[in-house]
Amino acid sequence: MYLLQNVQLLLSSGIVYPFTFVVGCFVYKLVLCQNKGARSVKFTTPPIPRQIDSKWVNEIVKQDIILEEGYIEARCPATGRFLDKFKSMDNHDIDSLVHKAEIAQVKFNELDEKRLWEKKLTILTSLRDFILRHQELIARIACRDSGKTMVDASMGEILVTLEKLNWCIQHGPKILSPSKRSGPTNLFMKWYKGAEIRYEPLGVVSSIVSWNYPFHNLMGPIIASIITGNSIIVKCSEQVVWSSNYFISLLRNCLTACEVDPNLAQLFYCLPPPISSEDPLMIEPANYFTSHKGIKHITFIGSQPIAHHILKCASKSLTPVVVELGGKDAFIVLDSYTDHSTIASIILRGTFQSAGQNCIGIERVIVSSKNYDPLVKLLHKRLSKQPLKLGSDIDEEGENSNVDMGAMISNNRFEQLESLVQDAINKGARLLVGGARLNHKRYPNGNYFQPTLLVDVTPDMKIAHNEVFGPILVMMKAQSTEECITLANAAPFGLGGSVFGKDLKECNYVANKLKTGNVAINDFATFYVCQLPFGGINGSGYGKFGGEEGLLGLCNAKSVCYDKLPFISTQIPKPLDYPINNERAWNFVKSFITASYTKSWVERIKSIWTLSQENK
Repeated sequence: MYLLQNVQLLLSSGIVYPFTFVVGCFVYKLVLCQNKGARSVKFTTPPIPRQIDSKWVNEIVKQDIILEEGYIEARCPATGRFLDKFKSMDNHDIDSLVHKAEIAQVKFNELDEKRLWEKKLTILTSLRDFILRHQELIARIACRDSGKTMVDASMGEILVTLEKLNWCIQHGPKILSPSKRSGPTNLFMKWYKGAEIRYEPLGVVSSIVSWNYPFHNLMGPIIASIITGNSIIVKCSEQVVWSSNYFISLLRNCLTACEVDPNLAQLFYCLPPPISSEDPLMIEPANYFTSHKGIKHITFIGSQPIAHHILKCASKSLTPVVVELGGKDAFIVLDSYTDHSTIASIILRGTFQSAGQNCIGIERVIVSSKNYDPLVKLLHKRLSKQPLKLGSDIDEEGENSNVDMGAMISNNRFEQLESLVQDAINKGARLLVGGARLNHKRYPNGNYFQPTLLVDVTPDMKIAHNEVFGPILVMMKAQSTEECITLANAAPFGLGGSVFGKDLKECNYVANKLKTGNVAINDFATFYVCQLPFGGINGSGYGKFGGEEGLLGLCNAKSVCYDKLPFISTQIPKPLDYPINNERAWNFVKSFITASYTKSWVERIKSIWTLSQENK
């Protein structure tokens, strides 16, 4: 988000010619210099669903929707309108998906190395070009199923997916090529023994993704699986089955057009298991999926309670799991940062993007004493003088389509959010704006929560430690840089964070002290756009996806050593060949070790002489 502001600043600052030169170089590299062997194949767009048309919202529903047992209901969070229903998949469906994925993965990797890389890059290039041509279609489908605005979908769904595609196209071949290693330091072996790591696909992998970014969360792991040569089964949330079905259809059309088995990427969904007091979630088919021996790797994005049970299931088949469990990201403003207007805009965007339903969204704004009061005053003024407009922008026209924030995915957490706000008020916090659910006049069945500004929050309040995952701007005051760090590290999560200040040395000091997996300095969440390895520590989980480490994590890192010199090869010395003379063998091995590692040239020469004598 802040990245877009930086581009705008360059354009408006008068540096026209240098900027044009930089852009020209970038375009040259992008168009002429990257992956000349990759071609783009056009493929058919799946039938466009009528539900994305604004006229669909005003259609008269002639009869109530009757949902049969075993079906998943899809509704638009912004309007409450029924979208469709889907039969929940069972264990037989899972077996079929895994079987088809295994066949597709083996067939995909039967190509020779050169043709395989050409095929991978063709798929990703074709997908990239399709997304560029159909941005509005993709955004509208994501909005209809998640309740977000078109702008939020453009940045959170399309921009990041295109960046991942471009990054994998440009850097994937180099990252996944064999990695040469230094080999042994042994005096005798280092001259002729070579060593490298070869990265081989695992087979069928899986990603269990959350509902907040239905397009990007689906496509991200698919892109990674294709470039690494795996097949994938994505388990989407039951909240976004409607859009996920459409998005997987366009991906499978891409694979077919590229003459690849479309079963290389598949979708799985099922009803959430009921929670029992004795053994939560330990029923089929959700756990059958996560314990399936045919799945070789799982990436899970979700909540801590579900993670515990996924790990329990995965342990049955010893399936490795990367766990990303959200966070309580701190946004730190140090005394040295004085541009209140700029920082206020970043805070508002980072907090209310996608109605706050963002795992690396701003959960706590921690401001040192000098900037706290002016920033509170400015944010209060902006949110009260021009309140954020809520609604469904894809269903509006003209001025009415200027919607600032969309709906939340459901209303099942409204009571919890209101309780967190009330607890903070009871303990001394000030509620300046919002704080409760909103009954939208035009969309009475939509899931809207008021944009909220809660200030003077202290560590003893529940909202200071519990993940909100909603549109609540929490502000905390610190007396010093050290207290900023202490407050930021007090929460039981450790996913991401930001620090703003004019003193870069101080910013780096804070970044090094934050107990998180990701930090942005004088920026917000761009560590994700930069394709760095993404993941957290402590309550935010473990392991990494994204970036170089994310791709390599989907591979079997096979260690291979070999002879660099064809005329030298390993042989068993005479003293070590059976039958063994213990004294002679011991003298030989001891001399070999001494000659290999001693720093004394005298000892080394004596040992080599002994070796020559013992090996006669």
